[in-house]
Amino acid sequence: MKIYHGSLEVVDHPVILRPNRKLDYGEGFYTTTSWEQSKEWVERRMLEKQSQYGYVNVYEFDAERMPEFKSLIFSEPNKEWAEFVMANRTQKGFTHDYDIIVYGPVANDRVYLQFGLYEAGAISIETLIRELKTYKLVDQYLFHTEKALTSLCFVDAVKIEK
Repeated sequence: MKIYHGSLEVVDHPVILRPNRKLDYGEGFYTTTSWEQSKEWVERRMLEKQSQYGYVNVYEFDAERMPEFKSLIFSEPNKEWAEFVMANRTQKGFTHDYDIIVYGPVANDRVYLQFGLYEAGAISIETLIRELKTYKLVDQYLFHTEKALTSLCFVDAVKIEK
């Protein structure tokens, strides 16, 4: 299966990164099956960093190896997914023990308003889930450990220019 990672550089050897901000699933190497999502992320980073170009890095993911890894899979926004994302984003020191892949819908910029309302107590978790289901959410795969990265094979890096 092809998966993509947007970056301002070619990433032919993925590594587990410690982010400087809280992310949906914690530290690791984030990818998606959506070319468009990856390209949009690159374009946003190019604007932020005033870069003239970036890359959509393409990998082959050996999905047949999934049984080897401790995984957490969310097929749609649900209460467990929302609570997991909120824990990663708000609980200091929160970590999980999924040694390879966490898969689930992307809580992209358009839905953070809803998460903010939930966090502030303005809406219930049921309302949050109902609202999120109205958005077209793209998937993401998080490779959380070095072992996880062994299931990826770099294929190409497609240059994206302004």
